[in-house]
Amino acid sequence: MKKENNVYLRPIEDKDIEGIFNSLHDEEGLYMTGTRKVFTMEEVRNAYERFNKDSTRHDFAICLVENDQMIGDLAINDIDLDNRKAMFRIAIHSRDNYGKGYGTEAVRLAQKFTFEELRLNRLELQVYSHNPRGIRSYEKAGFKREGILRQSLFMKNQYSDEIIMSILYDDYVGGKL
Repeated sequence: MKKENNVYLRPIEDKDIEGIFNSLHDEEGLYMTGTRKVFTMEEVRNAYERFNKDSTRHDFAICLVENDQMIGDLAINDIDLDNRKAMFRIAIHSRDNYGKGYGTEAVRLAQKFTFEELRLNRLELQVYSHNPRGIRSYEKAGFKREGILRQSLFMKNQYSDEIIMSILYDDYVGGKL
């Protein structure tokens, strides 16, 4: 179990699937991630069964220290051991938990796992320009903007840029001092 002040990470368990399923029906969350597909409970359950067998990813529940409530999930995926890099995604499941720093703490725990346990050199993510809260959280956690895929998403009758961000092991170690 990896802990910060307010949140900790643990592997996804069967009891978490319903919360993940419910989060995949939150309109704002879907918009922030550019997700159009509506998932069934069976699809979510089958996906996590596959994920558990996939050696190129680690999925975690984000839980509150104070009461063990799962408030989100994150994944370190597409792990490429040859090039020592991986992709990252995170979701806080309820607006009630936005803006409280939980996401930033969870991102830091994911970085600790990536750089100290997996011993990778690079963690990368994509975030849409219409998600300034997410961008600020990633920047607070040390991610740097690398590039922009201009107008790569058309949703809600507008275009959004896809911003590529990453943090390297040297950034992580430098940020800890």
